[in-house]
Amino acid sequence: MADAPAPRAIFQKARQFFEPEGRYMQAKSAGVYPYFRPIEVAEGTRAVINGKEVIMAGSNNYLGLTNHPAVVEAAQAAIEKYGSGCTGSRFLNGTLDLHLELEARLARFMGKEACVLFSTGYMTNQGVIQSLAGRGDLIFSDKDNHACIVAGTQVSAAETVRFRHNDMAHLRMLLEKHSTERPEAGKLIVTDGVFSMSGTIAQVPELVALAEEFGAGLMLDDAHAVGVVGPGGKGTAAHFGLTDRADLTTGTFSKSFASLGGFVVGSHEVIEYIRHSASAHIFSASMPPANVATVLACLDILEAEPWRLERLNAIADRMREGYRSLGFNVWSSQTPIIPVVIGDQMTSLAFWNDLLKEGVFVNPVVPPAVPRGQSLMRTSYMATHTDEELDEILAIFQRVGVKHGIITEDGKPGHLVSGHGDARGEAVPPSMGR
Repeated sequence: MADAPAPRAIFQKARQFFEPEGRYMQAKSAGVYPYFRPIEVAEGTRAVINGKEVIMAGSNNYLGLTNHPAVVEAAQAAIEKYGSGCTGSRFLNGTLDLHLELEARLARFMGKEACVLFSTGYMTNQGVIQSLAGRGDLIFSDKDNHACIVAGTQVSAAETVRFRHNDMAHLRMLLEKHSTERPEAGKLIVTDGVFSMSGTIAQVPELVALAEEFGAGLMLDDAHAVGVVGPGGKGTAAHFGLTDRADLTTGTFSKSFASLGGFVVGSHEVIEYIRHSASAHIFSASMPPANVATVLACLDILEAEPWRLERLNAIADRMREGYRSLGFNVWSSQTPIIPVVIGDQMTSLAFWNDLLKEGVFVNPVVPPAVPRGQSLMRTSYMATHTDEELDEILAIFQRVGVKHGIITEDGKPGHLVSGHGDARGEAVPPSMGR
């Protein structure tokens, strides 16, 4: 009889994943595993999960456009004209006139000379960083940057220097140190414009000033900012009146623009270089025509209906104040992303499960995405949420919060809460679907 094959060491990590004491199996055994839950119907602010209708308070559909009739019609018309896909990369047979139209439109919208599209927002950040930062260069990256920025620094041949989250004094110190030691190195500062877990806005004026002082390029990832902050929803640089001084802005279409794909805008010279050197652009199939047409339709609506931005900001203010008045800790959120800190990981999963049973869907975030003891419910809002839905969300959060000892009935923090303040960890935030 032949000897049994030796166990493959490469799969040991997979076996350990299923050990009873591990977090995965603990959550499964407790019946509170929250991920990969199928959504059976999605209708803007409402969804059906496990046959039950719930209020969606965990989507990045900030402008509420995924089911807009004009958006759906544009996608259908594009499929009828161009078919379902492009079957090639933009570099070869995958460029449609629609792609060029959207690039020109986005460059104008964002106040920049040029734009290039990528197939996803994740690939945009990965591709731009890999393209621009090579051997001998330096990347200065905020420690709370999104996972796709981290991926870009990993595939780049440049050296990455991470600075403490939103700590401009620490960034200055690192720029001074490395500029002295390596004066000839090219430098790129990269940061989220809006941080996807905390909902806070990057300190763009200080970043611009440091980039100019030390001769560094500045790249802002505005995945959660375009269509959300700034005049007309034009992002974080526009929010501070610094569009002309931020070198590159990247974004995604999977949030405000109800589609899939990504883009980067900047000077004509830099964008053309990225177009011809970013492997994530050259060697990937291009955005399908329906996705491109969807974004164009969303841009039309965003520009024609400014009430959506006004309503979105009013909702964010209302919900932040509502959670705080109930006794919850929401860090220092400045956008429609509002974290509600719970604390203990298993308590957070039970809290999430109770919210779902009561009729609200949110996103649970646990270590290593946040520091230990600061697990949270990541809530996010749409311009189309009604006042009645917002009141219901707060009422359900209050009931579940009191049940788990996170808050008291008279609006005070409960005895189980930890991690108050706005302490942010150095863990990599999970992907929020770039």
